[in-house]
Amino acid sequence: MGQCAACGAQLVEEFAALLDALVYTTSRNRKLALIAAYLRAAPDPDRGWALAALTDGLDFPAVKSNTIRTLMMDRVDPVLWALSRDFVGDTAETASLLWPEPEDSAPQPDMSVGEVVERLSALTRATAPRELPGLLDRLDSNGRYALIKLATGGMRVGVSARLAKTAFALAFEVPVEEVEEYWHALAPPYPELFAWAADGGEAPDLAHAPRFRPFMLAHPLEDGVVDLADYAAEWKWDGIRVQIVRAGGVTRIYSRSGDDISATFPELLDVLPVDAVLDGELLVRGSAQGGEAGGAASFNALQQRLGRKTVSGKMLKDYPAFVRLYDVLLLEGHDWREQPWKLRRATLEGLMPRLPVSHFDLSQLVEAEDFAALARIRDTARDEAIEGLMLKHRDSPYVAGRKVALWYKWKRDPLLIDCVMMYAQRGSGKRSSFYSDYTFGCWAGDPDAGAELLPVGKAYSGFTDEELKKIDRFVRQNTRSKFGPVREVERKLVFEVAFDSVHASKRHKSGLAMRFPRIHRIRWDKPAHEADRIDALRALIKD
Repeated sequence: MGQCAACGAQLVEEFAALLDALVYTTSRNRKLALIAAYLRAAPDPDRGWALAALTDGLDFPAVKSNTIRTLMMDRVDPVLWALSRDFVGDTAETASLLWPEPEDSAPQPDMSVGEVVERLSALTRATAPRELPGLLDRLDSNGRYALIKLATGGMRVGVSARLAKTAFALAFEVPVEEVEEYWHALAPPYPELFAWAADGGEAPDLAHAPRFRPFMLAHPLEDGVVDLADYAAEWKWDGIRVQIVRAGGVTRIYSRSGDDISATFPELLDVLPVDAVLDGELLVRGSAQGGEAGGAASFNALQQRLGRKTVSGKMLKDYPAFVRLYDVLLLEGHDWREQPWKLRRATLEGLMPRLPVSHFDLSQLVEAEDFAALARIRDTARDEAIEGLMLKHRDSPYVAGRKVALWYKWKRDPLLIDCVMMYAQRGSGKRSSFYSDYTFGCWAGDPDAGAELLPVGKAYSGFTDEELKKIDRFVRQNTRSKFGPVREVERKLVFEVAFDSVHASKRHKSGLAMRFPRIHRIRWDKPAHEADRIDALRALIKD
């Protein structure tokens, strides 16, 4: 395995080889083995930086995909670049292959992953166009691919954060649950994490840090029946699952994936009066609900708050956030996770009087005489903030991940509507050669009288690989016009689209936005003019 002669650091080329191997395998076990082997062989801090890159933990504000595109347009024919990028479907791969080889072919000094990260971190928007070419000239096409992926993020090699944590645990034979406990409280290149797992050192001291704990998850309830004597039912709310943590006088809010989203919801950072780790659903009260006793607004209202780095006073007033609590993990120094759900629930109920009603409430239990009655309640629940039901075993501990027979999610049946495909776009990763992302629409009136189609949603799931190939052929054979990677297609193919709810939206020409749209069936048999009209979709909006 190649190493830098001067410093013993892992070469960028070795990281590039890892990326290349990950791209060309779909086997989860093989991916785990590849990452684990790399982590065992690579030195610090290279392996920590590589791990951060694989899990989107790096950010270099001076280098974006547009930076790479601009550099390429100055070096190759713009038409060649556009056609190649369209065919390949990935900016980093296209640029790494098209980058002109330097005239001076003399051997260049080896670069470590750590050195690349240091150089990228020092770049500004002004210096990046001048200094990036020098870095790219020092590498072959595989190395350039790795560097661009490091710089711009979005690896797209089929590695989720969970898989990377599992590979880390496999590499050093430590429990993945403990890895997750420490991971989110540490910063790349994670020296404390490697010192503990790889070198047998002490576990990181995070006793007073407001850190993330792994969530307990649920299995889908598929055509099953549970005994309500053993299981409690509560609503599954349509917000974002969060963990609100207070420790050492500091409060943090974590998403389901462990991302710190505290800055997006500043109104929740000084309202938890006790040290605790609480599990709940983050929701907003839209201006229509108003007041401390208001109910939850739709997910569409919550979207107004998501992803914002700064939050205006008007946004805080119009869409105030609150947490609907589900569970308690830790409270004032006591760890409740090994206790049964019924005791944790009682503890949470006892905590509620100490929490401000403006920012916290309790997810209510759903009472039913038997499972059949519960099914009827679920079928009639069309509140736009409800996704379905959760069924929790009364004696279940709070354990990380999905454990069979402890928690079930019983989502309500989806809504269905017939739409017409309008546009198709190439996918990413193993789908980059196929048109797999579809925009579809409904008729704004009578299609036989010349009514237009208005886009109402986009989906890239719900079909088999064989169906994908057939749709891809349809797109290529029925293209009306091209817009870069997007093709406008003849209005011929009808999709039966499943979705959870629909909301009014000012951002879309149709005035509507679907929640979780996915392809339910491909209606090769149905004429496009028989697809649904906008009014049918609009009628499903809940007031």
